[in-house]
Amino acid sequence: MSKREKIKRNLRQNWGFPFILLFQALILLSGGFLIQGDSALANTIVTYSYFSLVVGIALQLTSFLMNGRRKQKENE
Repeated sequence: MSKREKIKRNLRQNWGFPFILLFQALILLSGGFLIQGDSALANTIVTYSYFSLVVGIALQLTSFLMNGRRKQKENE
């Protein structure tokens, strides 16, 4: 299985994956702005990254529970 296929499968099975990647990108971006001295913008970006993480974890949990139930029904 190629990397592209693994990413597509991961996106279908784990709905929170894009939000968690967005969280990581925003954290790095805010660190860059903080280094440049723009702490107000860095704080705003960190706030958005936190919301992205919360949404990502909630979606990740939901997809985990749904995939677990689906697999349990398949085994019966």
